[in-house]
Amino acid sequence: MELQNQAIIVTGGASGIGHEAARALAAKGANLIIADFNEEGAKSVAAEITALGGKAFPFKVDVSKAEEIEALVEFAVEKLGTLNGIFNNAGIGLVKPFLEMDPASYHKVIDVDQHSVYYGMYYAAKKMVAIGAKGTFVNTASIYGTMAARGSFNYNAAKAAVVMMSKSAALELAEYGIRVVGVAPGFINTPILGKDEAMKSALGRQHMHHKLIEPEKVASVVAFLFTDAASAINGSTLPVDDGFLQTKD
Repeated sequence: MELQNQAIIVTGGASGIGHEAARALAAKGANLIIADFNEEGAKSVAAEITALGGKAFPFKVDVSKAEEIEALVEFAVEKLGTLNGIFNNAGIGLVKPFLEMDPASYHKVIDVDQHSVYYGMYYAAKKMVAIGAKGTFVNTASIYGTMAARGSFNYNAAKAAVVMMSKSAALELAEYGIRVVGVAPGFINTPILGKDEAMKSALGRQHMHHKLIEPEKVASVVAFLFTDAASAINGSTLPVDDGFLQTKD
């Protein structure tokens, strides 16, 4: 299998894209740490992968805290014996008009969606260089990382940062055998969209196939990016948006 015995951390692994990515990575032979603030969800996903014959361990983490990401990396090496990559996927949204985007609302999203990606790459890279391991980092950006959207000033800022952090980290880590790439999902059918069916339908209609994208479609791209077949993709952020960005000016 393409990722046989590769040791990979998945943040936000309890649901949505993270859950499906964990399944896709395990199917390619990767050994995993399922990291999430939702401890029971992380345990459930790890148990699911183990039942399918894979190796996975749960870890409760608040990705907005540097010390918890550092502990996550140490746990991964302790449990898996090495570290070959991290899928920095955990994220939240908080929609408010700009004039209501108070500092607390701004920093809540920035801390989770932006700072956690830096923490993940920094602590993983430090550990991998120290133990002589090579591998790949994949970061979840968004279509909103390259375009504006009403009510999403905080989210736009965080995801734009993820795009640039992926470029910059790729440049500096290449010499250590660490590749860094991003994915920019469109509107994905996950719990982060809430339960407003009319709103979800309206979002889905903006894709070329006029429907929401299922998380496993993003997961398959993520799993591919970790493989050697994707070794020439470095520093780029790949849209997984069913053509959404191609229809925008």
